[in-house]
Amino acid sequence: MTIDVRVIGIGTGNLDHLTQEAVRVLNEVDLFLVADKGAAKADLAALRSEICRHFIPSHRYRVVEVPDPERGSDRDRDAGAYRTGVESWHAARAQRYVDVVRAELGDSGTVGFLVWGDPAFYDSTIRVVERMRESGLALSLQVIPGISSLQLLAARHAIVLNRIGQAVHLTTGRRLVDEYSPALGDVAVMLDGDLACADLAADHPGLKIYWGAQLGLVDEALVSGPLSEVLDEIRRTRLAIRRRRGWVMDTYLLRSGPAD
Repeated sequence: MTIDVRVIGIGTGNLDHLTQEAVRVLNEVDLFLVADKGAAKADLAALRSEICRHFIPSHRYRVVEVPDPERGSDRDRDAGAYRTGVESWHAARAQRYVDVVRAELGDSGTVGFLVWGDPAFYDSTIRVVERMRESGLALSLQVIPGISSLQLLAARHAIVLNRIGQAVHLTTGRRLVDEYSPALGDVAVMLDGDLACADLAADHPGLKIYWGAQLGLVDEALVSGPLSEVLDEIRRTRLAIRRRRGWVMDTYLLRSGPAD
């Protein structure tokens, strides 16, 4: 027998952003697995449960919150240690999911993972599902795309992510400073909890930033302008959100030179 797995992009927290395909697939799921990341991020788990209540009229599905393994700090890890740490974390998370699936479903049924944004952009769920398969669990996988934070960032600022005929470079805050060059074109940055872009302001005075946090939620925040001039405003806004929510999800676009 085979476990059917649905990895479903749910957008950025706004119920209006789920696609019709996502809603249809939600109604095929028997068991939703949600990572329990502690009290600070409990509202992220609660939102996933709200999505199920809103879009699934039946009551046959179950939602199980699975305590997430400790990952440790990535701040001081070099590239090799970072990769090793993430892979170990994926393996531990996958094993916990396998244990729950076997206990709840046995060897048949449909499991759903509700992925913030789109599963293709800096999300570990697909890799974790592959780890579940490697553990010996027979499963099939279907991925449903969702609205990503990058799409919503561009829409909120009413911009196109690339200039005419130019590239867009997608990276993380961890990599930004070492690899940045104006030759990359526009640079979209995710997972930058330390605002690494601040280290570029002095050497690249022409950089402009389009920043957004909590995109799609009621406390959505947007800032744009010359990087050196709006950094303090972004810092203040991030701090206020973190104090209120306990977490911040933000992303931004860096653009050099004149717009077109």
